[in-house]
Amino acid sequence: MSTAPQVPDILSPEFAADPYAAYRVLREHAPLIWHEATQSYIISRYEDVERVFKGKDGEFTTDNYTWQVEPVHGKTILSLSGREHAVRRALVVPAFRGGDLQRKFLPVIERNSRELIDTFRHTGSADLVADYATRFPINVIVDMLGLDKADHTRFHRWYTSVIAFLGNLSGDPEVIAAGRRTRVEFAAYMLPIIRERRDNLGDDLLSTLCAAEVDGVKMSDEDIKAFCSLLLAAGGETTDKAIASIFANLLLHREQLAAVWEDRGLIARAFAETLRYTPPVHMIMRQSAAEVALSGGTVPAGATLTCLIGAANRDDSRYREPDRFDIFRDDLTTATAFSAAADHLAFSLGRHFCVGALLAKAEVEIGVGQLLDAMPDVRLADGLEPVEHGVFTRGPQSLPVRFTPVTG
Repeated sequence: MSTAPQVPDILSPEFAADPYAAYRVLREHAPLIWHEATQSYIISRYEDVERVFKGKDGEFTTDNYTWQVEPVHGKTILSLSGREHAVRRALVVPAFRGGDLQRKFLPVIERNSRELIDTFRHTGSADLVADYATRFPINVIVDMLGLDKADHTRFHRWYTSVIAFLGNLSGDPEVIAAGRRTRVEFAAYMLPIIRERRDNLGDDLLSTLCAAEVDGVKMSDEDIKAFCSLLLAAGGETTDKAIASIFANLLLHREQLAAVWEDRGLIARAFAETLRYTPPVHMIMRQSAAEVALSGGTVPAGATLTCLIGAANRDDSRYREPDRFDIFRDDLTTATAFSAAADHLAFSLGRHFCVGALLAKAEVEIGVGQLLDAMPDVRLADGLEPVEHGVFTRGPQSLPVRFTPVTG
């Protein structure tokens, strides 16, 4: 098995400052390494991460989510398998596709985006992270669930705590304790609301989850609470960072920004390429069910694998000039980029492909379109260049822009 001492440790400040350079060395010289601190095997090549995510023939599982995810969310569809997973997924998926998404939730997305933009559209400046991206997806999800948006600060604190727990690769005990407290607090908040909603069903997502039934199976209060916790954390963090990253990428590639401005149909291409080039989530863990050979060596049964999405998505064996942002590339299929047939890895693949991918696509298409309408000559604030932060999840922490206010 290979080792790569020249590569900064994934927990080091050097790695956090520029993981892409490290990813390149890992792919080329150490596609499989043992990482002592996380007790996991790190894989970085596209073909290996794709294989692990698809998990054909039960080679790889999400059994490790029992210790990775359940302490903060409870048991979710992420850690289920077989028929139990299929039924639970069937209970929630319809709400994020087709008629429900179009009829119920597109107006919610449009309204929440517009309300945020209205707070700065006449000022000529904004921080697209603080003023928009960190607020928009949480507001949408809370509104979809029929919860009180006045509790936004609480929701944001909870999902920030959960994401910190999931990305706590160094095992910081304070982060662990905060994550566990969040699970208790969120349950105390949500369970009474779920019980009340069962007795008074409405047209919101929480009511849909309460009423959903497949093959005689309905979701328990705990099932619904866990799914809402997962939705707030995963849906908030990923869409937040995706929107910030799309604008960061486009603002650094003005000719592509101009193309998107002229043809809003290109927003989906910009989103797909951003998911490849600067994905919101850079690593996901899986577990091997049996001994399996991957590039660079063999992984034993029952091992944890840290799959480096950010590395795999820049593998030059899969993409031409992978370190170049190009919304017009022909080796990334936009038509399938938001389905389980995606040829990027940002939403995972296979039976655990992201349930909320089409919701994220709708949020991004509507949000980016409305932002472009409000800021037709948007540009980076003078002297500032976007800087990514994070290891487990990654994106700009701030994105100050200037624009000419649109009147009327």
